[in-house]
Amino acid sequence: MTSSPSPMVVFDLDGTLVDTAPDLAAALNFVLNREGLSTVSLPTARSMIGAGVRRMIERGLEHEDHPATADDVTRMMADFIDYYTAHIADESRPFEGLIEALDDLAVRGYRFAVCTNKLEALAKQLLDQLGLSPRFAAICGGDTFGVSKPDPAILLQTIARAGGRPESAIMVGDAGPDIGVARRASIPVIGVGFGYTEVPIAELKPDRVVAHMRELPEAVLALHASAMT
Repeated sequence: MTSSPSPMVVFDLDGTLVDTAPDLAAALNFVLNREGLSTVSLPTARSMIGAGVRRMIERGLEHEDHPATADDVTRMMADFIDYYTAHIADESRPFEGLIEALDDLAVRGYRFAVCTNKLEALAKQLLDQLGLSPRFAAICGGDTFGVSKPDPAILLQTIARAGGRPESAIMVGDAGPDIGVARRASIPVIGVGFGYTEVPIAELKPDRVVAHMRELPEAVLALHASAMT
């Protein structure tokens, strides 16, 4: 007989595990300024995060009513990534209560993975610099499998790479792509109320909403208990 896999919690990164908005906003403003455009405020930049670098730049250009070709955006992406790579953890920090929540769940036998639309190399660099990488069995980005959220393949393949199974996994995220990928993969999902979304997380109808990371262990345990009944 083979033992069943450990239960798994799969996290989005930006706006869920780590408050990355200050450094992402700085990178966005760097490329906008190079185009002769105004900077965007941090609150505005927060609402542009979550669909990858290209989409964040496109949203920044739309905010400034500045037309750009696909080649323009590609060029700006390269500048964005160069700048962001050099400043990836200047101000980015784990959300309050994250470490304690992970410790609590780890003691209970849970394993963890990251499923983000961020480029995999950038996700790993950020988590390395914050000392968080060893906590995750897999760190997968929008370029890891050739698909991004809300395509369910990215979540299912992240779980597989981390050694888990969909039936014992829970997704945690802060925005529409996270709720969408979980629903499409038939995996329970917890929404965090402190992330980056233009639509209030409760309106996206996750199975649970937590307002602080201290609430996460109880929410995970409750979801798993309900799935077993």
